[in-house]
Amino acid sequence: MTPTSQQRPIGVFDSGIGGLSVLRALQAELPHERFVYLADSGHAPYGERGDAYVAARTHAITRYLQAVHGIKALVVACNTATAAAIHEVRTQCPDLPLVGLEPAIKPAVALSQTGRIGVIGTRGTLTSGKFALLLGSLQSQAEFVVQPCDGLAYAIERSTEHAVPDAAESSEVRELCTRYIAAMGTFGTAAGHIDTLVLGCTHYVFAEEELRALIGPAVRLVDTGEPVARQTRRLLQATGLLADPGDEIPAACDRMQLITTGSLLPLQAAAQRWLQLPARCCSTATVPADGAGAMVHEANRALAQ
Repeated sequence: MTPTSQQRPIGVFDSGIGGLSVLRALQAELPHERFVYLADSGHAPYGERGDAYVAARTHAITRYLQAVHGIKALVVACNTATAAAIHEVRTQCPDLPLVGLEPAIKPAVALSQTGRIGVIGTRGTLTSGKFALLLGSLQSQAEFVVQPCDGLAYAIERSTEHAVPDAAESSEVRELCTRYIAAMGTFGTAAGHIDTLVLGCTHYVFAEEELRALIGPAVRLVDTGEPVARQTRRLLQATGLLADPGDEIPAACDRMQLITTGSLLPLQAAAQRWLQLPARCCSTATVPADGAGAMVHEANRALAQ
């Protein structure tokens, strides 16, 4: 039976597993919706590649999710891809409801009491023209300490390859967090201290424990998951595409299909660890430059059974 417009899935993608933090927020906000999540791990990390490369992957994945999965809306759960390509996707797909990410510095300004705000993210995000415009619009309202965190997203990605964190991989995440937080200055609630830290990459939510240990309990951590989920709900309501709340909530793997262009096992481990999803909800795909020609390798689901 052909699904109605409301029953079609929402597409969500990121360069890797970081966008699962956004997917988790979407799942909580929209319990009756179906989702197709694509981790482009075979072409990561985005944050240390050029805009042209990231834009090409964004266009290919958008075409793939439309052609193969018939998505009704797209959440670009990647700050780097949003900065590099979302304006082009809006132009090329004017009928596709689209939600992108940007570092949550606007909410941070409202939360900060000292007026000194830290922002961590990938170099691709923090050196983008889109971020420069956002930061410039708020410079008069707060002082921002901006810190690119080369290698951190990739280290977090590797640290989730096992349901139980590997000691060496966890140590690498801690060491990188320690290095970058130390470079930013003093955190705390006293005058002149950084009292709010913006997580400008979806991966960083999965290093919250390490970051919290470094900045202390009083500093606010701000990420984009919940605001993006609320914006997605508003957009679906405005376009008449919100799933019927009277419908039965789908079973786990009917509701959440997770796909990777890289190795399957890391996505399965991350899905189990962060979303409590069985490994059978995950599969692999090849998403070539033309996007629509991708082949989903459903046989990989057998590894979980």
